[in-house]
Amino acid sequence: MNNAIWFFDNIDVFQILCPHSYKNFADNHVFNNFNKGDFIYFEEDSANKIYLISSGKVKIGYNTESGDEVITSILSKGQIFGEKAILGEDKREEFAQAIENGTSICVISLEMMYEMLRQNNDFSLKIYKFIGYRFKKLERRLQLLLFKDSKTRLLEFIKDLGDEYGYDNIVSGDRVIRHPYTQKEIATLIGTSRPTLNILLNELQKDNILIFQRKEIILKK
Repeated sequence: MNNAIWFFDNIDVFQILCPHSYKNFADNHVFNNFNKGDFIYFEEDSANKIYLISSGKVKIGYNTESGDEVITSILSKGQIFGEKAILGEDKREEFAQAIENGTSICVISLEMMYEMLRQNNDFSLKIYKFIGYRFKKLERRLQLLLFKDSKTRLLEFIKDLGDEYGYDNIVSGDRVIRHPYTQKEIATLIGTSRPTLNILLNELQKDNILIFQRKEIILKK
């Protein structure tokens, strides 16, 4: 695994990126607060800001031509979104919506982000690798949604969770995954209903492939 690429998904990026942590920028940034259902930005909005989650959760997605909503990611404390603006995106290709009350977002103007990047070459390299990783992850998730059945999508999603949030139990060798998602959020991310997810999880547990608990999945060796 390339640690430089996974860097931002494994730690609290908020502590690194928030301008409040930098003396030169601390006085010129704001926090915006949102409640469940509030939109942070819509598709086609101007892409002139980067966002960091201080608390709460945000879903990222888009609407198809037929009006269906496709959720590409659900992000929580310490994670970044809207980062494609750094690469020159003029208009948003997705929406961002708070899914928890009391969601607090650190808003960074594009100009401030560019200045922060100019002042730290090592940080610049990591953020651009991170954006590339995000693109690859999104492409893979969309391929799964389009071409794989629900059970395969779930197993692939759990495998990804294991890479991001898991560790090996030194006694059993099982992969223990402590993750931030609810069952409803997992169902949304793999493009299925919650009842179908429950059926699939029961099947996988019956086959001794995994043990599913709240906020923890044990993937059997």
